[in-house]
Amino acid sequence: MPRPMESSPKRPRISLDVRPEVRRRLRLAAAKRDLTVRQYILEAIEERLREDLGDESEGMLALTAKADPVLAGLWDNPRDSQYDRV
Repeated sequence: MPRPMESSPKRPRISLDVRPEVRRRLRLAAAKRDLTVRQYILEAIEERLREDLGDESEGMLALTAKADPVLAGLWDNPRDSQYDRV
């Protein structure tokens, strides 16, 4: 019998196709932590986002030219400067 979904506001769904071997490994890793595959994947995604963007408040700040030199290189160009005047 399927478990009822948490009642919460509608959230976007992400669908992901994986090779059978990846699915098998996900199931094993989740079981090792006594988690569902869904819980395991969500925790893995959250951990990676914290790694890449910091906590939620820092995540938004990371998308600035000062915080990210790669973005600064993309944003600091004559073509993009037209948007600065808008």
